[in-house]
Amino acid sequence: MPRINLLPWREEDRKRRQREFLIAMGGAFVAGIVVLGLVMFAFSQMIDEQRGRNSRLTAEIAILDKSITEIDGLERQKERLLARMEIIEQLQSSRPEVVHLFDEMTRQLPEGVYLTGMKQTGAQVELKGIAQSSTRVSALMRQIDSSEWFTDPDVQKVETTETGPARQAEFVLALKQVRQEGEDDMEVGP
Repeated sequence: MPRINLLPWREEDRKRRQREFLIAMGGAFVAGIVVLGLVMFAFSQMIDEQRGRNSRLTAEIAILDKSITEIDGLERQKERLLARMEIIEQLQSSRPEVVHLFDEMTRQLPEGVYLTGMKQTGAQVELKGIAQSSTRVSALMRQIDSSEWFTDPDVQKVETTETGPARQAEFVLALKQVRQEGEDDMEVGP
């Protein structure tokens, strides 16, 4: 029988498999490093891209904030202009009232009554004056009460003072000015 030695073949096969295993492990290690490098490169690219988007969003937000600030300023300016327009409209609508106030006051003022001051707050009018007697103040109140432009006369104060042989009554009178219907329809010239 021929003698076959199988030991060197097994040992060569074991060395070959060990070599293949080391080559495979080295290849896996190199492939792992390459894959890890590619993954890190991909993540760094995605991070850079996201940073670019974030910086663009920050720039756009700054532009929008500036626009919002400008819009707020314009809104405040608009409110101020509307308030001015409202005041001008109120003044325009009250122009005829002042004329009627002075016209009616001269018509209703009885003889012997002199006004020293007049103050108007809204529809409330305060008259200060001097009368020859307190009965003249009563006559003024009756005339005001019968007027279509005035209402609710109320005496605040009547003081009788003597200056030499003459006596006079100093008075403070409050009344309300009535706004007539159709007064808004009147055209007021420049």
